[in-house]
Amino acid sequence: MASKPQVWRMPTARSLVAFLLLLVVWAGVSPADAADDATETCLACHGEKIDAARFAASTHAAFGCSSCHAAITEYPHPEKPAKPDCATCHEDAFAAHRASVHGTAVAPDGKPAAGCADCHGNVHAILGHDDAASAVHWSNVAGTCARCHADEEMAARFRFPVVRPVEAYLKSAHAAAVVAGKHGAVCSDCHGSHDILPGSDPRSPLWHATVPETCGKCHVKELAAYRESVHGEALARGLRDAPVCTDCHGEHAILPHTAPASPVFSANIPLETCGRCHASISLSEKYGLPSGQVASFADSYHGLALRSGQLTAANCASCHGVHDIQPSRDPRSHVAKANLPATCGKCHPGAGVNFALGPVHVRAETGGAGAVWWIRFVYLWGIGLVVGGMAAHNLLDLWRKARRPAARHVAAPAVVPERMSRALRWQHGLVMLSFPVLVYTGFALKYPEAWWAAPLLAWETHLGLRGWLHRTAAVVMLVALAWHVGQLVVDRQLRACMRGLLWSWRDPRDVVAAFAWGLGLRPEPPRPGRFSYIEKAEYWAFLWGSALMAVTGFVLWFENVALRWLPKWVADVATALHFYEAILATLAIVVWHLYWVIFDPEVYPMDASWWHGRPPASRAAERGEIEAPEDPEER
Repeated sequence: MASKPQVWRMPTARSLVAFLLLLVVWAGVSPADAADDATETCLACHGEKIDAARFAASTHAAFGCSSCHAAITEYPHPEKPAKPDCATCHEDAFAAHRASVHGTAVAPDGKPAAGCADCHGNVHAILGHDDAASAVHWSNVAGTCARCHADEEMAARFRFPVVRPVEAYLKSAHAAAVVAGKHGAVCSDCHGSHDILPGSDPRSPLWHATVPETCGKCHVKELAAYRESVHGEALARGLRDAPVCTDCHGEHAILPHTAPASPVFSANIPLETCGRCHASISLSEKYGLPSGQVASFADSYHGLALRSGQLTAANCASCHGVHDIQPSRDPRSHVAKANLPATCGKCHPGAGVNFALGPVHVRAETGGAGAVWWIRFVYLWGIGLVVGGMAAHNLLDLWRKARRPAARHVAAPAVVPERMSRALRWQHGLVMLSFPVLVYTGFALKYPEAWWAAPLLAWETHLGLRGWLHRTAAVVMLVALAWHVGQLVVDRQLRACMRGLLWSWRDPRDVVAAFAWGLGLRPEPPRPGRFSYIEKAEYWAFLWGSALMAVTGFVLWFENVALRWLPKWVADVATALHFYEAILATLAIVVWHLYWVIFDPEVYPMDASWWHGRPPASRAAERGEIEAPEDPEER
């Protein structure tokens, strides 16, 4: 029986749906099943080394072992199969890494630098960069980089150009933000990730000219201000010496400006930050920068106060700005002539237009300082001549008296007439107390780095002890001076006594006679009256010096009032006069006064008239107040 011919029939809807479901199952499930089968096969041998749970949680879990180890086609596989090639899937990242410092660096022993696993971690447990447990998550990047860059052996092998960068970074404000749970800048934000290049490469985000743009990704406002500044414009013109963010803030150890170790801490700005360029002779000559600006600031009141620990004193940034620095000729500059009252008024309320008259950076050593230069010139010559003359006079006196030690010894009579009244002794006592304090606290401001100033200035940052002591001592001395002047006004007897301190033509003759006696040109020293030229010189120098120091001191003490009504050069002159007069007064006391009250052989160990009012018998005899003894040389 012949068979019927086969006829093709249109499939039913039910069979079509079943066919499609079969395709879906085959396409969506079969590869995964195959991957699972391969993974289970691998784990059967490698289960001790590979954590199945961690691999299942990794980004590569969906692909299975055969996706990376495609070269393995039989089991068991050869003992050393070919390593997986990450470039198969990550072609762009692999190409970037290969051209980076990590891809090109090779140790002297031929071993390569960091590869994919060195940064991303265990290849069988790699997590996405947005996973907090990932080695390349922003919160873990510093620790990942530290595995190599904090390793001294690795640093020696690969000759890292920067020493301990991770250690420095961990002290930074950026690291502190990461610790606080904020996304502060981490290594990859500045250096890049796969395409890390050396800072000397123009393609690097750390190339000198690119640094502002790199930092500006986070610090947008600061970048905008910097671009418009004199530094930003210089960088845009291609000047390699133009400072960028890292030149001022540092690189890895970027600290907040309130940290004493920060380059932009107020006390560090003048010398450590701005001074590195503006105190450079080569840069000044190369770009025509004004010279001496840093040195003049260091010697100014602001600079001295800052050096002594007064952190609220103005520094370069206080006047010139921070990121928006402009030359003084630019109307936008904080130190443009029209803007000076407002700029200085931030610290000195009421500082008027008079403040803007005259130069700001003044150095007494330069001829451009005007009156200040002349003050320095006159005082230095005057100090040399006057103090030198005092020293020569006293040395000659000591030499002659030391040759006849018993010559002037006088037995004290029952009563030596009182020379200093109780009121005068109290006035002298106040001066004795205040003058050393003024000297110590004043010169501690001028020489804050000196060892002897350290104990006092240790309190300066938080307490301002030096300034309080100096001003208090000044008030005490002024009280003594006012008391003395007031007593002269009301006490006729004292006025009559003090008339003996007026200069006369006899005094210069006595000076010549004293030098002649010291040189052995005459047998006896001059015989003064009640007051010798020695005491007259001390008295009038004290009055003159006290008045000058008081006037200049008040100008400096009440600087806001002075700057409101007086030109700035008045403050500069007051500063110079105050300093050089202090030097002269101190040397006069040490060289002149202390000799006549302590080291003069006739009164040694001390002329105690300041205590009980009565001079040594030898001095009283010299002035004719008691009978003079017979001179042993005449026996």
